Amino acid sequence: MALVDTPPTSAERFSRASFTGSASEYFGIWIVNVLLTIVTLGIYSAWAKVRRKRYFYGNTVLLGRTFEYHAKGSQIFVGRLIVVGVLIAVNILAVIHPLFAAATSLLMLIALPWLIKRSLRFNARVTSYRNVRFDFVGSTGGALFAVTAGGLVAFLSIGILAPLASRWLWRYILNNLRYGDRSFSSEPRLGALYRIWLLPFLLFVLGGTMVGAIIVAARQMERGGGQGLNGLVAFMVFLPYVVLLLYALATLVYRTGVRNVVLSAALLDGRHELLSDIPRLHYAWIAASNILVTVLTLGLMRPWAAVRMARFTNEHTGIRINGDPGEIVSQIEASGSAVSAEYVDMEGFDFGF
Repeated sequence: MALVDTPPTSAERFSRASFTGSASEYFGIWIVNVLLTIVTLGIYSAWAKVRRKRYFYGNTVLLGRTFEYHAKGSQIFVGRLIVVGVLIAVNILAVIHPLFAAATSLLMLIALPWLIKRSLRFNARVTSYRNVRFDFVGSTGGALFAVTAGGLVAFLSIGILAPLASRWLWRYILNNLRYGDRSFSSEPRLGALYRIWLLPFLLFVLGGTMVGAIIVAARQMERGGGQGLNGLVAFMVFLPYVVLLLYALATLVYRTGVRNVVLSAALLDGRHELLSDIPRLHYAWIAASNILVTVLTLGLMRPWAAVRMARFTNEHTGIRINGDPGEIVSQIEASGSAVSAEYVDMEGFDFGF
């Protein structure tokens, strides 16, 4: 069971994305963002996010054209103010009376799917390609099922039903995504998701087994008078780090595998095929080494790490236009521009998801 996914045999017929930015160029943007965010006590972070996304979108090239990011810092700032204001109100009510704490927690749980839907819609609508904007038309009820119910199913099944939850989540996202007036769709096969799930699940089981074995050994040593306890204690100091690394590797391998399966099953306008064939072992190595280098350089190599990851991810993402690319793209531009030209400003619920 290999960590490296085998690319589709037709992968060479796909047009690959690329990233044209450089670490030195992005460093100038990054350092200004960091300094201004510190000076303004975090207020500038909304505008910093816009500058960062515009740089990465503007350097992501597909079929000879780049993406654009149209959000304003003020939109994201207002969205954050609303969320912070609600959290402050919730905490004040919880202090006033315990019943308020239970009621507000329930309201927050109900509001979460709505917030996720708004975030997905905002991110889609402020993104464009060839002057055509994306859109997201998913409902709050769909988010409630895909995110809340899916998360509960995965958690209560101890991860065994995680592929099913992932399928619900990504079908909700991609089947409600639009490019102009053209829709995306994805029907990933559950069997394919379980194939990429097996190795991460075994890594999780290995981590749990190691913890269980240490607990059993400690109890036996207590009964035996504590012989060998010093060596066990020394091993237990390092055990959390080993388990953490195993779980981090399992998470990276699973998320990358899901991306490959879901995007490779996706279509635009029912006929144009998407592709993702990221080698999972290579991806995990890049992610881990990026973190290590960033920590060792006290964050100064963060721009290099971000550019490195963007370039690697783009190189393993593509699309195959079935038909004459020039004619089809021109048709989408003509119809999509009319549909998406007049998006009204909205609160910038722009959260990672």
